Amino acid sequence: MSETSAEDRIWTVPNLLSFLRLLGVPVFLWLVLGPKEDGWAIGVLAVAGFTDWLDGKIARAFNQTSRLGRLIDPAADKLYVFCTLLALLLREVIPWWLVVLIVARELFVGASIPALRKYGYKALQVHFLGKAAMFNLMYAFPLLFLATHPGWYADIARVVGWAFALWGTGLYWWAGVLYVVQVRQLVTAAKKG
Repeated sequence: MSETSAEDRIWTVPNLLSFLRLLGVPVFLWLVLGPKEDGWAIGVLAVAGFTDWLDGKIARAFNQTSRLGRLIDPAADKLYVFCTLLALLLREVIPWWLVVLIVARELFVGASIPALRKYGYKALQVHFLGKAAMFNLMYAFPLLFLATHPGWYADIARVVGWAFALWGTGLYWWAGVLYVVQVRQLVTAAKKG
């Protein structure tokens, strides 16, 4: 199998996991905003976080990386984060300032994309820092959700959830700044070349 055909694969285990994660987004929203089945919603978030980690491990371990995977994996992550932010904001689980910080980071990074495309670059590789930030955020939200429920675990979930949320948001911004710096370097090199 040639390298080009390997990159064009669609039917891989990591891509299947990313598609399943995408299908979980409307299910999560319905559970949180409709019948308010919080236990099931937290379960969907936990499975999404686990499959996000698993698809990357499988892709690297079994050489199942693909162009499609590099698109849908971060797209699924971002969709989960934004839908979760919206749902938890509407349920008053998280404050508006956390939503503003995360959305502002996306706008900050998104502003560099036209420059990247102008010089013929499609997208940059997702780096470890960005994955670490997403990992933190994907685990923060279910924990913050658990913290709103009565039970012995609520205080523990609140502390650990906020630790994940704050670290995740900080890392998310740091990864965004590195991304913009990388774009600037590429654009500067393209202008000189």
